[in-house]
Amino acid sequence: MKIAATTLGETGGDLVAQTLNVGYLASSFLFVGLFIVSLIAQLRAKKFHPALFWAVIVTTSTAGTTLSDFMNRTAGLGYAAGAMVLITCLVIVFVVWRLSGQTLKVEQINTVRGELLYWIATLISNTLGTSTGDWLAHDTGIGFQTSTLVITAALLVIVAAHYFTPISGTLLFWLAYVLTRPFGANAGNTLSKTYAEGGLNLGTFGASAVLAAVLVGLVVYQTVVEPKRSARRLADNEDPPAVDIRAESRPGFESR
Repeated sequence: MKIAATTLGETGGDLVAQTLNVGYLASSFLFVGLFIVSLIAQLRAKKFHPALFWAVIVTTSTAGTTLSDFMNRTAGLGYAAGAMVLITCLVIVFVVWRLSGQTLKVEQINTVRGELLYWIATLISNTLGTSTGDWLAHDTGIGFQTSTLVITAALLVIVAAHYFTPISGTLLFWLAYVLTRPFGANAGNTLSKTYAEGGLNLGTFGASAVLAAVLVGLVVYQTVVEPKRSARRLADNEDPPAVDIRAESRPGFESR
């Protein structure tokens, strides 16, 4: 779901900023505004709402796309320099988070302050992901498809480390969480760009429609099907799935 949301953020951001010619700056104001509105609703929610949670993820991703493109292209910072600035910002957020006494284990977040830090880190990581994805695809010259495969391989290494090594699960989570964004950036460009640019020529409209349909289907599943399965497990005296445990960390927040 995170990959679908971040990929949709790339194609959706490009749809508004480039295809509709709104521009990176105006699009950034639009998406940051939508992020703030959805975040306030998420923080005020009394229980977990999958559609609301994933709406915040999508708005951080679309805002991250246009913010990154404005920094790197319109402002002329460049992909590498833009990525370094955002890496620095993300490190600062994690240092502040650590010093605040709030847990970095997202499944144990149980305060509004902790959740707010999580969403700030998400917004910055999604902006960083666009810069690093563009750097990998453009500055190294390997293109969208190859760079997507490179990031896929890195994600698979993290999955293997999760199951077969004693490396901290919290560290692996954040590595995977950050990497889903450059994956989404390059996968989104692979779907939307023309054949000549190394893409599949779906366009921003077509790619966004496909990705939105996938994400909506998954949200419906999480909203309707998964609660029923959880109820059946509990009725059968089985251990409840992790999603239920995490959802109880704070009413309204779910770490998936």
